[in-house]
Amino acid sequence: MPSDNSAPTAPATTSYRALLRNSEFAGLYASFTLTVAASTLSGFALGTMVNQQTHSPFLTAVSMYGATFATVLGALTLMSVADGRRPRRTLVALQCVSLVGVAAQAIPGLPLAARFAVLLVLGFFQSLGTGTRMGLLAEVVPTSTYPLARSLMNITSGGMAILGYAIGAMLLRYLSPQEVFVIATVLTGLGLVVVATTVREHSIRLTRRPGLRQTWTTNIALFSHSGRRALLLNLWVPNGLIVGCEALFISYDPDHAGALLAAGSAGMLLGDLTVGRLLTSDQRRRYAFLLRLMLALPYLLFAIHPPMLVVMAAVLAASAGFAATLPLQEQLLALTPDPVRGQVQGVESAGRMTWQGIGAAIAGGVAQHLTPSTTIAAIATVSVAVTVVSRPFVVRTRTVSIEKASA
Repeated sequence: MPSDNSAPTAPATTSYRALLRNSEFAGLYASFTLTVAASTLSGFALGTMVNQQTHSPFLTAVSMYGATFATVLGALTLMSVADGRRPRRTLVALQCVSLVGVAAQAIPGLPLAARFAVLLVLGFFQSLGTGTRMGLLAEVVPTSTYPLARSLMNITSGGMAILGYAIGAMLLRYLSPQEVFVIATVLTGLGLVVVATTVREHSIRLTRRPGLRQTWTTNIALFSHSGRRALLLNLWVPNGLIVGCEALFISYDPDHAGALLAAGSAGMLLGDLTVGRLLTSDQRRRYAFLLRLMLALPYLLFAIHPPMLVVMAAVLAASAGFAATLPLQEQLLALTPDPVRGQVQGVESAGRMTWQGIGAAIAGGVAQHLTPSTTIAAIATVSVAVTVVSRPFVVRTRTVSIEKASA
């Protein structure tokens, strides 16, 4: 990602509406929105198809979140391309790869092994696409409005996930999964056209990208620090385990899985809005532990098979706990030297995505032997245990970060 000096020096934008008047940002934003919608629809369609064909909780869970296994490989090996001199060309090429991959899923009779292979290939390039898009974002909006732009994209991501799961569940009542894949392909194609026609090339990245040796030197330094290890543990493991619970929604109740996933996305959106926009930094730090508990405790209700409305309310409340990520990320940045902040954020993001895939695999594997409801409650219990046991280390880290900030 370029330095702050590479961003435009236009006047600060003070509202989302004013931000969208920037045609390049509007193009990136529209393309991002269409891409998230397509990804949500295709993921839900694939999970439904795998569940219908195999009745396997493990394969169903992996089909929905398995692409995250490949994300960390992309982040570690291709991120230098994301900071290359022609980011627009890179993003257009990656949109083309996504278009081909989603279109391949629409092929009738495609073997499941081939579908999983396509899923992993797309996941491998996912981190590169994210890095390229965020790098372009830093160049098409003023530095002072970058947080506002990221906020809008985060909110949109949650909103489109809600609509995508709800619409996907409705479409699958009348259409086959292959037909839903066709719709996702059209949306992906529209995203490609939008970004290709609205975003200019930016070739102002003059800083030489560090090589692989420097990347691994920084990673070793990152994990050798006990405070950063504690923060990464809390950013990755509890979140990943709860995503594993979500990966069992189709196996738990195929008819209401779309509604449950939509409720989870709505809770995440509500949590991000509340914690990110309404709470101060000090308040976020104080409530971080409660948010991490909230992330898992409502899932214990699955053990007693409550009515569906109660289940949806529990999922909604639990997903608000994902907002604990923000104060933990703030603490991590406070403990990170400025020259390597970009790489550390990349490692944190890639690890979090990878643990989502690990959580889905763990939950799916356990559900092969236990019922989905029992598995969800058990996985949530482990998430609570990790949060409680690691709390002293996180509190100690918070004290160190506050002292560093005030020094």
